[in-house]
Amino acid sequence: MTATNAAPSRSETAMNNTVGWLARHGVSLMGSRQLAVRGRTSGQWRTTPVNPLPLDGQRYLVAPRGVTQWVRNLRVSGEGELRLGRRSEGFTAAELPDSAKVPVLREYLRKWRWEIGAFFPGLSVDSDDATIAAVASRYPIFVIRTA
Repeated sequence: MTATNAAPSRSETAMNNTVGWLARHGVSLMGSRQLAVRGRTSGQWRTTPVNPLPLDGQRYLVAPRGVTQWVRNLRVSGEGELRLGRRSEGFTAAELPDSAKVPVLREYLRKWRWEIGAFFPGLSVDSDDATIAAVASRYPIFVIRTA
């Protein structure tokens, strides 16, 4: 089981473009937002659609494709924005240690498996903790806190 950080397929690109367009125009699909993070070398805003996960009074950003550009940028900047239409919510982010990821990954799979399941081969909501923990390092997760 490996997380993929390969370029998205045409259908994945089409889906991301659609979800991003909807978020830019104020429409959220099941809580989706447009993530904006400054590029680590350019300093320019980079955006991608994401599914912020509320769980136990916190919110998380899970990277189902593994270590992608937005993950690298967020690791450097430590902050970003979640956008929906004209609304923009600034946040700071802290990456979770692997030891804290199991309940977050389980809930993420429960809520969005239909959309992102291909990025979690062999995992499901019913996977035992040891199975999820064994692959947790492949999926960066950030806890986000709004200003």
